[in-house]
Amino acid sequence: MTSKLLSASLCLSSFVCHAQRAAPQFTLDDMAITVEKFDSLNKDQNRYNQDNEIYTVGKRFTFSYAYRDPAGRPLQLVKVDTVSQNGAAWRLVPAEQRTDQAVSHVILSVVPGLSPFIEVFPDYNQTVIRYDFNLVGGGSWTNEMTGVIENQKNLWLHPPRTGLFSILELDPFPYIKQPLHVGASWTWKLAFGDHWADKRWLVWKGKNENTIQYKVIGKKLLKNSIGALTCYVVESEATSALGSTKLVAYYNEKVGFVKLAYTNIDKSSLTLELQRVEQTPAK
Repeated sequence: MTSKLLSASLCLSSFVCHAQRAAPQFTLDDMAITVEKFDSLNKDQNRYNQDNEIYTVGKRFTFSYAYRDPAGRPLQLVKVDTVSQNGAAWRLVPAEQRTDQAVSHVILSVVPGLSPFIEVFPDYNQTVIRYDFNLVGGGSWTNEMTGVIENQKNLWLHPPRTGLFSILELDPFPYIKQPLHVGASWTWKLAFGDHWADKRWLVWKGKNENTIQYKVIGKKLLKNSIGALTCYVVESEATSALGSTKLVAYYNEKVGFVKLAYTNIDKSSLTLELQRVEQTPAK
């Protein structure tokens, strides 16, 4: 009898472990992005990042940025020591103006678990990332928690959307669908509200919806501080009642998005370019 009970216990344990390790099924989330659908027994807080190949827990991606206003003048984002409505006041100054309060780099860090989102959204199904906005003089201006979706079917990334970077909500999001090849194309839609409006680019009332067309137009060798990287070039355009925006994304299969060149709703431009990828020590 003891032997039978032990055998049954081992079988149950094996079943649970197998359910937790089984290859995930896929479904569409509320934004029509393909996400993993796990067995109900799998409560692992890291289930949405365990099979990531690029945006893995502990990795840190450092981006430089360059902004030009609609007239083509290079400007930089500068911290302001007051509190705005969203808690992070800022202004733009000429890029050549030296100040320790300017944002120098944007850091994307992949963090473990599902917090803080799982406490608010019980069905949260993204890999959690944090954006830090580092200052020229050292330290960070502020940070932002959001998510990335990476699986066998697609890769979809929230851009930074704090301060000046809030303008990117109106632009195509970085998005790759598999199988990826030159000539591939796909469409996506995203609704957005007027809380993204700002008099520095555009003011509107109510909700709008972007229809975004993506197309892989070719491959290109990009050379930067990381090295020479062969990238797929994905052109995209978002259109809504407010106008149109564009993104040219350079995607490498090993390090992800290497360069993101945006044309914004007011015809300003904002470019993020990957400068460094690091694996941070496990805590």
